[in-house]
Amino acid sequence: MTKVMIIGAGGVGGVVTHKCAQQAETFGEIILASRTESKCKAIAEQVKAKTGVTVRTAQIDADNVPELAALLKSEQPKLVINVALPYQDLTIMDACLEAGVHYMDTANYEPLDTAKFEYKWQWAYQEKFQKAGLTALLGSGFDPGATNVFTAYLAKHYFDEIHELDIIDVNGGDHGYPFATNFNPEINIREVSAECRHWEGGEFVTTPPMSKKAEFTCPESVGTYNIYRMYHEELESLSKHYPTLKRAQFWMSFSENYLKHLEVLENVGMTGIDPIDYNGQQIVPIQLLAKLLPDPASLGPRTKGKTCIGTVVKGIKDGKEKIVYCYQICDHQACYAEVESQAISYTTGVPAMIGAKLMAEDKWLQPGVWNIEQFDPDPFMEAMNQYGLPWNIIELDEFNLDQ
Repeated sequence: MTKVMIIGAGGVGGVVTHKCAQQAETFGEIILASRTESKCKAIAEQVKAKTGVTVRTAQIDADNVPELAALLKSEQPKLVINVALPYQDLTIMDACLEAGVHYMDTANYEPLDTAKFEYKWQWAYQEKFQKAGLTALLGSGFDPGATNVFTAYLAKHYFDEIHELDIIDVNGGDHGYPFATNFNPEINIREVSAECRHWEGGEFVTTPPMSKKAEFTCPESVGTYNIYRMYHEELESLSKHYPTLKRAQFWMSFSENYLKHLEVLENVGMTGIDPIDYNGQQIVPIQLLAKLLPDPASLGPRTKGKTCIGTVVKGIKDGKEKIVYCYQICDHQACYAEVESQAISYTTGVPAMIGAKLMAEDKWLQPGVWNIEQFDPDPFMEAMNQYGLPWNIIELDEFNLDQ
């Protein structure tokens, strides 16, 4: 059995802790650490009540490498599951290297001062992790994460070459608030308001944020939604690792209500990431906004509806073009009944547990820094069916989001 340390006690951290506790035969000891230990203790109490498993907690500043490295050396976990803020990826990777601990996360490193959503900073750690004999698994959430694995699975089993990729993320849930974000508000708003980039003709093409819209009907009666093209970090790694791709795009659904609120917040400067002076204090507007909005972890009991996230791949098999759609549908209320979380946190937290389980079992261990699609997709796909995220694959006669 494996000792694991989870860093981060937000909505996703809660799901990861619940799901690891459910797999006690793999995760023999679980430590949940965060800057705010009271959040860890609250999750630990939930997990104890649901599973009977005791989760130990710790207070840690993930920005402080010596402090975190000392904790890791003291506890000696095999693996750190990083579900803290993306700003802290590099310091946690540094601490893992110093302590000799494997690393995994669900989102790429992002500098505080600009919304980049790039892997270059983490890819630069390749040689360090190789020399240390340690594995760093990047992006084991849903998107990035499961969508990368869906792409790898389809490329392996359904195509000789893949040419076009559309990742479509639909959240049909309703939480009843005038405006709220389903995961960390600061990260969510930075992501949505960033310039769009998609892969086409061997390079990234930049367009204004939310400037391309399409209508998409989800399978299994989830509904029809407006989706908008935006940049997401898995496009960077997938376009690198699948050089036959001629075009790759990411789409996400947004209601008109959400977009109108966001437009107003942008217009009055509340989404800014540069500090402003207020009564002699430096305040970052978007960080203040994040404090004013509902905590995503609180949305679980009031969110109803379903998510539908998947990948549509066009390519060639035996000389003929084919189109295949791999998708997963998740019910917000079912997630809350199981782990007291809405489906957005659930669909990120379950793949994080699965990636950690494959590392704990030495199935996905290879020294270096790797994106999730670089490992064999088959055991991950099997585990998704087993641990709460069953998926489906259908072949399509046609598919076109160009409007």
